Amino acid sequence: MVRQTWQNPLMSDDCTLHLTSSAPEQTAAIAARLARGLVAGDVVLLSGPVGAGKSLFARALIQARLAELGRYEDVPSPSFTLVQTYDLDAVELWHADLYRLSDPYDALELGLEQAFDEAICLVEWPERLGTYRPASALHLTLEPGVDPDARALHFAATDPRWSDLLRALATAHSGPA
Repeated sequence: MVRQTWQNPLMSDDCTLHLTSSAPEQTAAIAARLARGLVAGDVVLLSGPVGAGKSLFARALIQARLAELGRYEDVPSPSFTLVQTYDLDAVELWHADLYRLSDPYDALELGLEQAFDEAICLVEWPERLGTYRPASALHLTLEPGVDPDARALHFAATDPRWSDLLRALATAHSGPA
């Protein structure tokens, strides 16, 4: 069962959505739903401890976008390459894992600043960006649950352009709370 809460962005300075997934397949389904709404210039910052499901979420999102194009390919973790890019025809998708970076400037050396404007970007370990985190990004914090497969997903954004997408995610998971 996916439990959710939605805070109306008209009632505060930001919009938030809290979902609970009881299985990796549910987490992947949430990622796939989010994938459908992402466009060039969208940045999703994925936070959480090691093993929280950041890579699982990013892979599922990327695979969903590739599947829309009839492409099914392996989506490796960019833990060692730092960035993997995917051509989605109309837009490029960047998946960055910044865990190994020690200086925020190193992220800029990867070309992320330009990608934030032109591509869809998924960034694991966004705290490594320091002050270079895009203000308009969607923040997703994943937390392990008591059950080993359970995850809490906390979405937050201050840019109102995310409210429709978060509302759609909430609606897709509405049901008994």
